[in-house]
Amino acid sequence: MTIKRGSAEWRGGIRDGEGSISTETGALKAHPYGFRARFEDGPGTNPEELIGAAHAACFSMALSKELGDAGVKDVRIETEAAVTLDRQGEGFAVTRSALTSRVRGEGDEAAIRRAAEGAKANCPISKLLDCEITLDLTVG
Repeated sequence: MTIKRGSAEWRGGIRDGEGSISTETGALKAHPYGFRARFEDGPGTNPEELIGAAHAACFSMALSKELGDAGVKDVRIETEAAVTLDRQGEGFAVTRSALTSRVRGEGDEAAIRRAAEGAKANCPISKLLDCEITLDLTVG
């Protein structure tokens, strides 16, 4: 079992408050987040942006493994995840994570596409998300 930790601090109300987020590794250390960064064009980060980065990273790592298992060599993967936050009832929910990935490698294109679908379904962050997950894949 692997356990990784993150932490957050918040001061004030939802609209005028501000927070900071940190990771165990120090990749983020008291990095600001808040309402304006989440719903407007304010400074800082927000949970959906962080989920997008985590999903893109997790998918890329899982795809790397799948491609290696399929015999694809000299792999380069570039992935972005666009996470959608929609109003639902009185609150909000993440409703979609749209993966866009470009894969370059020496191997069969059909095998690369199968590997990408497997990574989309089986990376741990995909399994965590309770939303629609799409994949726009470019090979070459």
